[in-house]
Amino acid sequence: MAARRRSLWLRRSSRPRRGPNSRRRTELGLLVFVSLVVAAAYVLASIGTTAKVPPDLGVFLAIVLGLALVAHLGTRRLAPDANPVVLPVTALLNGLGYVMLARLDAHYARLQAGWTAVGILAYVATLVFVRHSRDLDRYRYLLLLAGVALLLLPLVPHLGVNIGGARLWVKVGPATGQPVELAKILLVVFFASYFTEKRELLSLPTLRVGDRLVLDPRPALPIVLAWGFALAVLGAENDVGFAMLIFVLFVGMLWLATGRMMWLGFGVGLFAAGAVAADKLFKHVAQRVTDWLHPWGYNAAHGGYQLVQGMYAFGNGGLIGTGLGYGTALGPDCLHSKIPEVCTDYIFSAFGEEMGLLGTTLLVFAFVLLAGAGMRIAQTARSEFAKMTAAGLTIIIGLQAFFIMAGIIRLLPLTGITLPFMAYGGSSLVANYILVALLVRISDEGAHSIAVGATATRVTAAVPQPAR
Repeated sequence: MAARRRSLWLRRSSRPRRGPNSRRRTELGLLVFVSLVVAAAYVLASIGTTAKVPPDLGVFLAIVLGLALVAHLGTRRLAPDANPVVLPVTALLNGLGYVMLARLDAHYARLQAGWTAVGILAYVATLVFVRHSRDLDRYRYLLLLAGVALLLLPLVPHLGVNIGGARLWVKVGPATGQPVELAKILLVVFFASYFTEKRELLSLPTLRVGDRLVLDPRPALPIVLAWGFALAVLGAENDVGFAMLIFVLFVGMLWLATGRMMWLGFGVGLFAAGAVAADKLFKHVAQRVTDWLHPWGYNAAHGGYQLVQGMYAFGNGGLIGTGLGYGTALGPDCLHSKIPEVCTDYIFSAFGEEMGLLGTTLLVFAFVLLAGAGMRIAQTARSEFAKMTAAGLTIIIGLQAFFIMAGIIRLLPLTGITLPFMAYGGSSLVANYILVALLVRISDEGAHSIAVGATATRVTAAVPQPAR
């Protein structure tokens, strides 16, 4: 009887515990801390612009804490073993971005607050509907078709809208959005699924040339065609930033899947050839390169003016910044600022002036921390498909932040994509919350799998082995 009770106890103890744990308590504490930091930044920005404490501080803090609590409860219920750092870092970036928008333009801040609420709901909905990452693997071609359709939407007459020379927007009634923001996530899932299935064919030499075996390029042909089509569509839409992002995503995931330097060299060669061709064939690409190399010979119609004004803002900020709300290079609102597109493409320069080198360095560290957490999630994922998906999603969020920040400080030509979670943009914000939710789902699966394996090992060690 005692042996039977012991056996029942061992079986019960081997079951994974899915209730609240220390990770969720850590996440909740970090979210409360982040909310207080965002509220303090909101107060400082209000004092800097109006010389008084904002009268709606209590409402603002309640909304910030409320949205954070909704996301936390969704994670606690649907992904209790997930990484506790991803959501707080996301909330910090999103909150500071909102504070800067509120300081720049109240209208855009109200819109961003609404999109933040929609993004939180999309985050929870993604956790509800994507209960297992392997479900995405089953529909890879359907997701590819959906991604291609989203890429093509801006080219549809009377639906696509040309803004700033790029035809990336779709307007339906009063709402305007960028379908490519969702398409990039779908392409990550397709690339991850295809590379996982064809990994051996892409990484092992199977084609005989003379008396040597070399890598067979034929298995890569379908994925190269899909990638080339995506780049062609983005080229037709006059977009440099997302074309570069999709290209680096493709090469990066191919290299991670195979570990072969040949594919990395192949990608570098394609990039060099494509850069030269784009410079010759597309005027807007040549203009951006010219603005990058010679920004001081600008006029108001070209990007050199924007680059120069951004550099003036960084110079004015110096080491510690002018203080939130005390910047002088920023105008009365987003449309009349001295820095064009300061609420979207150039919001990092606003932080450079008012928070200085130290403040912008902290923002860079926050993105590095988010990317590091994403790569950690990829390492602990329980399947090869989940590993590739998490790595691809991390590449997107990390490189998108790097491209726009490097463009603003003239390390690279300006791409014109938004800074994730911080710049104004509803479609970008919602898509990035969906991206974070997928990372959280993969993290939960990986941590749960590790916990089950550890418990099974302990149970096996505790059960008496029969005498031989």
